[in-house]
Amino acid sequence: MSIPANLKYTKDHEWVSLEGDVATVGITHFAQKELGDIVYVEVETLDQTLDRDEVFGTVEAVKTVSDLFLPLSGEIIAFNDALESNPESVNADPYGAGWMIKVKISSPSEVEELLSSEAYKELIGA
Repeated sequence: MSIPANLKYTKDHEWVSLEGDVATVGITHFAQKELGDIVYVEVETLDQTLDRDEVFGTVEAVKTVSDLFLPLSGEIIAFNDALESNPESVNADPYGAGWMIKVKISSPSEVEELLSSEAYKELIGA
């Protein structure tokens, strides 16, 4: 199972890639595998400022719908529009083409509370 060392992770199975004060967020390989075939990704929080752990969207798989939790407080500045026509990108490439949102983070200290790849591996028993 792929768990890139350069990313940060949450206990809710989101990954975070940081570039300055902008975080790119998606769900992990583990999460997409647990969900199964993803058929729809919905994010209605574009241009909104949310607190960490608030729901920023949902991901719908064949068998279930799951909430997506914001890993860092901030303003949602971008949504991966390609997921509207190709939600299966989350299954095929969760750390690349399957990214979901970009967030302009407002509390950089929250980054320190995210999990390292090693800690995430322990969490999922990998």
